[in-house]
Amino acid sequence: MAQGLILAIDAMGGDDAPEVTVKGAELFLAARPGARVRLHGDESRLRPLVSASPERLEIVHTDLVVTSEMKPSQALRRGKGSSMWNAIEDVKEGRAQASVSAGNTGALMAISMLVLRKMDGVHRPAMTAAWPTLRGRSVVLDVGANLEADAAQLVSFAIMGEAYARAILGIDKPTIGILNIGSEEMKGHDEIREAHEWLRNSGLDLDYHGFIEGDDISSGTVDVIVTDGFTGNVALKAGEGVARMLGTRVREALTSGLFSKLGAVLAMGGLKRLREQMNPSNVNGGVLLGLGGVSVKSHGGTDSRGFTRACELAADLATSHYRDEVAANLNKIRQKGMAAE
Repeated sequence: MAQGLILAIDAMGGDDAPEVTVKGAELFLAARPGARVRLHGDESRLRPLVSASPERLEIVHTDLVVTSEMKPSQALRRGKGSSMWNAIEDVKEGRAQASVSAGNTGALMAISMLVLRKMDGVHRPAMTAAWPTLRGRSVVLDVGANLEADAAQLVSFAIMGEAYARAILGIDKPTIGILNIGSEEMKGHDEIREAHEWLRNSGLDLDYHGFIEGDDISSGTVDVIVTDGFTGNVALKAGEGVARMLGTRVREALTSGLFSKLGAVLAMGGLKRLREQMNPSNVNGGVLLGLGGVSVKSHGGTDSRGFTRACELAADLATSHYRDEVAANLNKIRQKGMAAE
């Protein structure tokens, strides 16, 4: 599926770059024999770390870097020619099918929107997150690109999230829900209720479930959870905090005494499976949906395995029919007078 695929990678973005980004890129290449990588960054720092052949991994030199302290406006003014900017520019110019960066989130969103532009019918792109659930994984959007979202934007998020879930999770008919303070139809503010009515009566071939509540996210009640960026980001950070707290409490309980330690040894197989399921590296990578190209954001503090997962996510999305499906449904809602202005 990745035959001929080229990824553009910001090798200098992230807490432990370039060591983590280079190792992650090489692990990606090892798993995808037909793929190639364009690695953007300081060649003097990258060359000693690279073991892959030049035919599969090309270093594109730049000594400019978008730092973690830069505001989005500063990145737009001073970031041209940086490793982040050049990786995204590769996608625009057709030198690569997708870009990956673990760098400054705000800068990445700003540069991606400027360079790649928006798809027709998309008022505001949305940032996604993969959420571990009791049923597997769900897609949550928006998780930070838009603090507010009106009804038309929420409908476009549902359309983009549904196509994204099909491409990434392999679900033929993803179910969709709007995050609300209750499942009753009278609950929530006007924008949420209006988006609910639009999706229920859109005539699109979508499996719309209706309203869901916060506890439905981890239960896996639906495959796609739609919300504004403020609520989505708060929910995401709260969920990550609870996961870390539970991990700490489990370790404390299993090391509190001799019998607890013995029980931990006996339960080692199950504990390893639990740790694997909760490992953030397995779900690393968020995508700014609704752009004219694929731009993937890796967690800044990820390890090489997590960065590899972000590269795999970019490859899967770039080789899917995601954008065609989104464009078709956005065109249908425009014809019905439901598109965002």
